[in-house]
Amino acid sequence: MAKKLFVGSLDWNTTEDELKSFFGELGEVEEAIIIKDFQGRSKGFGFVTYTDDAAADKAIAELDGKQLGKRTIVVNEARPKES
Repeated sequence: MAKKLFVGSLDWNTTEDELKSFFGELGEVEEAIIIKDFQGRSKGFGFVTYTDDAAADKAIAELDGKQLGKRTIVVNEARPKES
């Protein structure tokens, strides 16, 4: 089953390919997206979906608080959007 992770505090210049590559070192990434504003600029957060729950759990444990680009990222399990 796939597990989606929230990735916060992204450097404004981080690309989706960089995000996928960074997280892909710990397992197979199904999708990596960066949320953008209406002008196409990064909002500084995104989501990474792993095909395997164990790889997602490992990514949370190993990558939360690590440096990606010029920023220290926050990684945790994504929660459903509140209404």
